[in-house]
Amino acid sequence: MSRSAINALKLTRQTQRKARVAGAVRGSTERPRLSVYRSVKNISAQIIDDSTGCTLVSASTVEKDLKTSMKHGANVAAAKLIGKRVAEKAVAKGVTKVAFDRNGYRYHGRVKALADAAREAGLKF
Repeated sequence: MSRSAINALKLTRQTQRKARVAGAVRGSTERPRLSVYRSVKNISAQIIDDSTGCTLVSASTVEKDLKTSMKHGANVAAAKLIGKRVAEKAVAKGVTKVAFDRNGYRYHGRVKALADAAREAGLKF
């Protein structure tokens, strides 16, 4: 199997996982959705109210103040920092309960670290 065929297969499987999870996870005003995006170099998280379609809180490793303080934005330490930061911002806005949207990624490594750090900082999901 060629490299392009393998990449296409991976993308198809990720899209299927994302669609399967998206059917069950919807954010509301009482319980907004904590969505995680993971790339090769960075990680980001948003808390989204799907009923109004607006982002309430976001945090990412590409933010200027965080970019200078960390060596690399794509490791477990960076994911923990982002999870803690997004949870602190959410609690400051009065959001304590969220629905976790792993966005088709496996609940392992950076995604799990972000979720655990958000829980420790005060979010419930």
